[in-house]
Amino acid sequence: MNTKTLRQNAAHIFQTGVAAANPYDAVKKHFVFDKNYSKIHIIAFGKAACAMANAAQELIPENLLGNAIAVTNYENVVTVKNVEVIGASHPLPDVSGFNAAKRVAEIAKNAQIDELVLVLISGGGSALIPYPVDSITLEEKIAVTHLLLSCGATIHEINCVRKHLSQLKGGGLAKFIAPAVCHALILSDVLGDDLSVIASGTTVADNSTFAEAVQILKTKNVWNDVPKSVKNYLEQAISETPKIIEHTSNVLIGSNLMSVEAALKAAQSLNYDVIRYDYPLCGEARDVAEEFVVTVKNKSLANGKYAFITGGETTVTLNGNGCGGRNQEMALAFALAAEKHELKNDWVFLSGGTDGIDGVSPAAGGMADNETLQRMKNAGVNPHKLLENNDSYVALKNSDDLLMTGASGTNVADLQILLIQMERNT
Repeated sequence: MNTKTLRQNAAHIFQTGVAAANPYDAVKKHFVFDKNYSKIHIIAFGKAACAMANAAQELIPENLLGNAIAVTNYENVVTVKNVEVIGASHPLPDVSGFNAAKRVAEIAKNAQIDELVLVLISGGGSALIPYPVDSITLEEKIAVTHLLLSCGATIHEINCVRKHLSQLKGGGLAKFIAPAVCHALILSDVLGDDLSVIASGTTVADNSTFAEAVQILKTKNVWNDVPKSVKNYLEQAISETPKIIEHTSNVLIGSNLMSVEAALKAAQSLNYDVIRYDYPLCGEARDVAEEFVVTVKNKSLANGKYAFITGGETTVTLNGNGCGGRNQEMALAFALAAEKHELKNDWVFLSGGTDGIDGVSPAAGGMADNETLQRMKNAGVNPHKLLENNDSYVALKNSDDLLMTGASGTNVADLQILLIQMERNT
């Protein structure tokens, strides 16, 4: 089996995993209402908001449909019948998202006691509906988000801080919806599927505290860079996030694990010997990549073709000013580690975001193989230096190893696929 076939197979397995998180199908499967509501409102936000809202509005009789809004990233904006669609920025918030958040809050507050508010949540929701507390400006909230994204903080840590600076996150949206009934369908992009973390838990009671938020910023060594108004608000800890929420239900309808399982089945259908690698994958992207190489190198694999498949969400600590995301950095680091540890045979390693967007680049991730580094050198670029500058996009672009899928309309974190052909006497 040649490298070209391995690359084609890896791409197919990845797309199968993405398809398993189809938001339209998930809403159609899970949304059932059996009560007599006078109105049903739709509030959808996240990278899958349009597809989820479209499925919901098809299920709700027009005479019952009230206000309906979908807030998504600009790349995923499409027209949805009976739904007001607003595009906003991700991963850093913008004014459009702020205005959308105010509209979301308005719909929530105006819902009546005999009405249902159907909340459709998907990955990216935290950034797309920024609604900072009154004493903090949007620009200051954006500055804090940027600090958190740049310091290697986990999604749990990032969202803990964001919850305590927001009027909607950490159960705030459900609080606005009461006394109307709130029913949330959630597509998870968070490892472990903790509902209080996905999109910063807008409809879920929050157990985190102001003190934890402060400690995270200090531990990550960014406290001194945080705007003064944010420091003051967090230290004063005037009003905690809600710890108990009534008249609210939350249902998980899609997750990274479901996509990993679908990818495993796809690899099996292509007759690979399938191994689910260390799940869920987390940690510094370049370190995780090297650990992956070492683990595979040390395995006693017989002659044949193997698929190591996993998923998760790694992190990147920015030391340079290059372009790329965690998946591209992991693909580049894997290629370098494969050379360092002399991983033989034909192999292809794919690391991609199920949303089709990796960091602030136009790529979904990277797909490296055993000839990647040679192609980079032939193009006149130094992969080691580019990695140190967090410039994985430029490195992979020069070797023609960018994973370009376009926005997928869903988001359940990342998938990693290693296909390797073991030959005798190698």
